[in-house]
Amino acid sequence: MKPYFRNILLAFIIATLLFGTGFWLSNQINDLRLAELRNIQDRIGTDILSLETQFDLLESLSCQNIRENSVLSSELNTLASRLAYTENALGSQNEEVKALKRQYSLLEIKDYLLMQKVSGKCGLKPVFVLYFYSNEGDCNKCETAGHVLTYLRETYPQLRVYSFDYHLDIGALKTLITVNKIEPRLPAFVINGTVHYDLDDAESIEKILPLDKLATSSAPSIEKELL
Repeated sequence: MKPYFRNILLAFIIATLLFGTGFWLSNQINDLRLAELRNIQDRIGTDILSLETQFDLLESLSCQNIRENSVLSSELNTLASRLAYTENALGSQNEEVKALKRQYSLLEIKDYLLMQKVSGKCGLKPVFVLYFYSNEGDCNKCETAGHVLTYLRETYPQLRVYSFDYHLDIGALKTLITVNKIEPRLPAFVINGTVHYDLDDAESIEKILPLDKLATSSAPSIEKELL
């Protein structure tokens, strides 16, 4: 075989090996990623079942065992983080993601109603924030607003933030939107019963929060939260 053709054949073999190796590595990485996501989804399912059981337990607790920033609130936040990771990986239109979001939204509504009931019974004064966002490309400020609310929730432990996908097809959520008269001007906020629009920075939201009711805790700066 002439050197010219031998070099072409050698280059072809090397290119084929590189392509095959790259394809194999890509498949391995994708398999690991899918396995991790399935593990997270399984944990979310377990978390949801655990939270539903805790709701029943909380209803029977005495007032001295219930605080504005309960363990249940912390677990809802953890569940939200896992769900956000899964949504970012699989996409907001993935049917499994939608199903998980429906379950999570129902848990949030259930927690919101339970805490309203408990607050009246036990004299607690948490500050409720309902946050409505969209992943449909019709809310340019939603991502920033979400980061701001995470920062504020970490800064003020008594702040109870509930985040809802405005377009999620679930009856209880649609009722919540109707009851609070939320217009499709997103992001939208309901802070202690009052609807607000066009808020996307910490300062503007803090101005309408009853800060005298909120104790602060150490939390990362908003600049770090937005990175």
